[in-house]
Amino acid sequence: MSPAGIMVMVSSVNRPTGDIARRLKKDLAGGRHCVWRLNHPRSHAFFLPQLDPLQEIDSLVSKTDLSELARRVADLRNKIQDTISQIVVGQERVTNQLLMALIASGHVLLEGVPGTAKTTLCRAFSQVLGIDYERIQFTPDLLPSDVTGTQVLDRQTSDFVLRKGPVFCQLLLADELNRAPARTQSSLLEAMQERQVTIEGRTLPLPEPFMVLATQNPIEQEGVYRLPEAQLDRFLFRVHVGYPDREQEIAMLDVHSRAQIEPEVISNAAEIIHVQQQLDSVFCAAELKSYIIDLVRRSREHSDLILGASPRAAINLMKAARAHALLHGNDYVTHVDVQEIVQPVLGHRLIIRPEAEMDGESVAGIIKQLIQSVPVLHDAGAGSRRVARKAASNTPPKIADTDPGAAQATTQPGNQP
Repeated sequence: MSPAGIMVMVSSVNRPTGDIARRLKKDLAGGRHCVWRLNHPRSHAFFLPQLDPLQEIDSLVSKTDLSELARRVADLRNKIQDTISQIVVGQERVTNQLLMALIASGHVLLEGVPGTAKTTLCRAFSQVLGIDYERIQFTPDLLPSDVTGTQVLDRQTSDFVLRKGPVFCQLLLADELNRAPARTQSSLLEAMQERQVTIEGRTLPLPEPFMVLATQNPIEQEGVYRLPEAQLDRFLFRVHVGYPDREQEIAMLDVHSRAQIEPEVISNAAEIIHVQQQLDSVFCAAELKSYIIDLVRRSREHSDLILGASPRAAINLMKAARAHALLHGNDYVTHVDVQEIVQPVLGHRLIIRPEAEMDGESVAGIIKQLIQSVPVLHDAGAGSRRVARKAASNTPPKIADTDPGAAQATTQPGNQP
């Protein structure tokens, strides 16, 4: 070991790099100065330039742990989708977005016509994850206390005792949320934002993880109450649940021609909480943070919008982009991750002007314009920045097909952050 640092050759053939780094740290901490080496094509070389090698190895352990976590999360996503597809056919995109929102500690508003398996999908999602599930059917006569709970008189003790409502769960399905009046809808605001509920002056924390999946029918306009903007802004995603294609509907008939199976439990609450706690460790470059802010600020300046994206929308964009990267096995965020989730994050937060809507404009089209107009900044080396502009291309860039009306994102190699 030299004062300038140490060169370590380790192999990840039979064990993860994080485990090797921990073993090396243990050897060095115990005073062993011999560095063990394995020669193999899949060996990794680490140069530890710090005077204190233990500090550098701590950083190595953290980075390798995050890479291994990203791989495990990607495998978990594939297993969850395969299991749910045995019960609900043709909703892989929706399942992926539900899992993304869960990792980002967000909530999802599901929109779709009746009969598209929204409730079945939510129940199967909770069963596969192994978390506590409750369902509330929202109706015009539903009271806030029916959601949060209330104090009831115990006749045996003559004392008031707390009877918790169905909101005290880990995954709450608010079915047909827009059928309840505003005061009942507002009972979810504190739960969704602060993860707590106040009953008769008592503030009670909700179980972790906590997620609200709300459904609404965009077709019916009678007997419904429009969700206010303050409540819509609490949802991380608005996801459209559409019809499956022809082959998927045929496969759906096959699924319902045999006995229903209980889905296999793939994960648990402890694993989900661990992933949520590690989400902020996913690397997001300063250029990408600037890109997110530029997208949000450009929406506020768009002439066809009455209301642009809020600062909460910018925070949700970054969290969702990190979750998207993690689900795809990456421990870093690229601009592609941001573009993939712009539509479900901003789609319900932007309000279009009536005259623009009459001219054929749509929120999805405006979001596409925002992506085209905001340049992607990335580091070009030596501390300088290079602006990658897409306007010169004959084929305009498109956003990901995460919602109807949205198209697939196309990027150029030079735009990679």
